[in-house]
Amino acid sequence: MAWKTKKEFNSKTKYFSLANKLRKEKKINREFESQISNLTLEELIGLKLELSTKAVDNRLYNLPIWHSLVNIVQEAVLSYAFSATRTKREAMRFIGLNERMIYKLKDKYDINAILEEIENDEQL
Repeated sequence: MAWKTKKEFNSKTKYFSLANKLRKEKKINREFESQISNLTLEELIGLKLELSTKAVDNRLYNLPIWHSLVNIVQEAVLSYAFSATRTKREAMRFIGLNERMIYKLKDKYDINAILEEIENDEQL
């Protein structure tokens, strides 16, 4: 039934874009985005680690980076999923999680804070 109109979704993430948020905060610009698009994810992560360790003379003793990578990547993907979809249920389907797993991750990654941040950015 192609003649039917699509259902409108009114959700917190409908108009959210991480790129728009960072542009408003003047952290990035379009030129920077085009430069980043030429890097692989591995190069970008390595560069970020290198730049963040310059202040401590390239030494990150006692920081469990290797063991924290899973959590860092999962939180980044979760944030992206909520920004790229219109509803929480759609975000769950997007990243392949069921409702039970989302409730387990809810406190670990503070999903409500992510959604509140998205809502606050929309009001600006």
